[in-house]
Amino acid sequence: MSAIRLGIDVGGTFTDLVSLGDGTLITAKVPSTPRDQSEGVMNAIRTSEVEATSVAALAHGMTVATNALLERRGAKMALVTTEGFRDVLEIARQNRPSLYDLSIDRPPPLIPRGLRFTVRERMGPDGEIEALDEESLKEAVAAVKEAGVEAVAVCLLFAFAHPEHERRVGEALREALPQMHVSLSSEVLPEFREYERFSTTAADAYLAPKLAAYLKNLAGKAEAAGVPAPLIMQSSGGVVRVEDAIADAAGCVLSGPAGGVVGAAYVGSLGGYENLLTFDMGGTSTDVAPIIEGEAQTTTETVVAGVPIKLPMVDVHTVSAGGGSVAWADAGGALRVGPHSAGAEPGPAAYDKGGEEPAVTDANLFLGYLNDGAQLGGEVVLRRDLSEKALDSLGENLGLSTEEAALGIVRVANAEMVRALRVISVERGLDPREFALLAFGGAGGLHACSLAEELGMRIVLVPRAGGVLSALGLSISDLRRDYVRPYLSALEEMDAREFEKRYEDMEAAAADDLESPDHTRRADLRYAGQSFELTVEADDLEKLEERFHATHEQRYGYRMEDEAVELVSLRLVATVPVEKPDLDETEAAGDAEAERREANFDGEWKEVPVLDRERMGRGSEVVGPAIVEFREATCVVRPGWSGKVDDVGTLVLEKADE
Repeated sequence: MSAIRLGIDVGGTFTDLVSLGDGTLITAKVPSTPRDQSEGVMNAIRTSEVEATSVAALAHGMTVATNALLERRGAKMALVTTEGFRDVLEIARQNRPSLYDLSIDRPPPLIPRGLRFTVRERMGPDGEIEALDEESLKEAVAAVKEAGVEAVAVCLLFAFAHPEHERRVGEALREALPQMHVSLSSEVLPEFREYERFSTTAADAYLAPKLAAYLKNLAGKAEAAGVPAPLIMQSSGGVVRVEDAIADAAGCVLSGPAGGVVGAAYVGSLGGYENLLTFDMGGTSTDVAPIIEGEAQTTTETVVAGVPIKLPMVDVHTVSAGGGSVAWADAGGALRVGPHSAGAEPGPAAYDKGGEEPAVTDANLFLGYLNDGAQLGGEVVLRRDLSEKALDSLGENLGLSTEEAALGIVRVANAEMVRALRVISVERGLDPREFALLAFGGAGGLHACSLAEELGMRIVLVPRAGGVLSALGLSISDLRRDYVRPYLSALEEMDAREFEKRYEDMEAAAADDLESPDHTRRADLRYAGQSFELTVEADDLEKLEERFHATHEQRYGYRMEDEAVELVSLRLVATVPVEKPDLDETEAAGDAEAERREANFDGEWKEVPVLDRERMGRGSEVVGPAIVEFREATCVVRPGWSGKVDDVGTLVLEKADE
């Protein structure tokens, strides 16, 4: 066998593997191991039976950083900042999570006040105002040492433009405490806005020790198994080496979801669909994202668990509606779904692992969309009788029949996911009716047609590898590094030579980090006086202003051509492309109908055909209502929908005109 690329994605419920090489695609799905995610990774490799010596690259997406933030289980850490600015993290922005709710609290800052220390110094917009006081630096270093922390974030005023004092503080800390992780804001995020810079740097220091421990553990296991050291997916949609991921821990927060978006963009483009809304429904959560002209969109406005992280990340919106999301009755007697998930342990009631509360998977199983006795991940066997028992119990609390409870759970979960899709389409100035919905994840195909109907979308795409598409995206991800430099200037007063020089400096840095990378230049711009920016392509200086006006109009519905435009930051995306295989679909292998099954559509039970995706091939057709069972996922084709398998193995469904 020729050299192959492995992609392994760890989700909340299952760990997925895709192996690409020699013109073949091998997949595997095993239960995740929350206590040590690396165990699930190695189990997936063993289950796939891929020969270790034939593996050329192993790309990995995980939820270690995400979970550490969500569960507040990162490192004990300290902050060193400019005297008088100890409470920037506490003050934050003066917006409220819920404007009229006086009782609601913000999530607590990552660093308690007692672990925030200061030094006397001051930088201003034009450079040094007050020299760094060495005595206060010694006191701060001693205080950090005495605090017994695992990491420290250093965030001084104006360090994004003048990092000299901050570097000296970092040098003193690293010299006195060589085992401690030190994050400097001038290295993590050299951009203006104190709170976002402080918050991102704090997140980086908070996550780095835990991420380092996990990745070093995984790298050791990979080496023992004879496979290459893993490449780690970043939130921006590209992979980096383990040491680079540890150095940029905050950039790995959306590592898992980013792989799915990359895979969706690739598969969609192969089939001729470049404008997509992606819909990734797993066991724990649902991730949605826009893809425009074949490219995943990125944002620097991500907030994870109440912590702003102003690094480039794939523009993913996540809601806690997955196959394992638990249904319950609230105090007012209303049916709710999530945010609590049954996860992999104990899982939905149907898993027979001790779970007694009904989850979305239980509703789908009871309604006939999933097969009683179906095997998931090689270890879990679904039991409809256990789902029915759990649904009965919930129905009694709500005064509903078992069927009504199951239908209600699906409708509530769908409503949550439709809201998420509106956030990344309508609220971004995009009309969902002009996009195709690409569904993946283990549960994506179960709900795709219903969501498309709600949004007025007429095309649904379900890739052959839809159940493991995040892993596929990892296996084809380019090596990528992102760079940013502050450049506050009115566009009309900008020095073209200085503009070019700053990009050349970033390109030189990229050449040191990557081998012969491709470059994409971007810039953050705003109307003078605005408190937010938009990022546009910056390959042509002459077109910069018009691109900004056009982007602003698409996002906000208006442009102000008589207003001055300001440059805020310059960005560079450096990538080293990897070879991407074609996905060729084979001919159909006989009659695809495996059985007929009773399934419930909008309260009416119907006997529908169940098609085996493994026996379908190029040109195979399906007419709804029907169920298509993929190797790692299931697709429900609702009445009024029909379609066929295209040349790259994607099931293309279209809604009939009414």
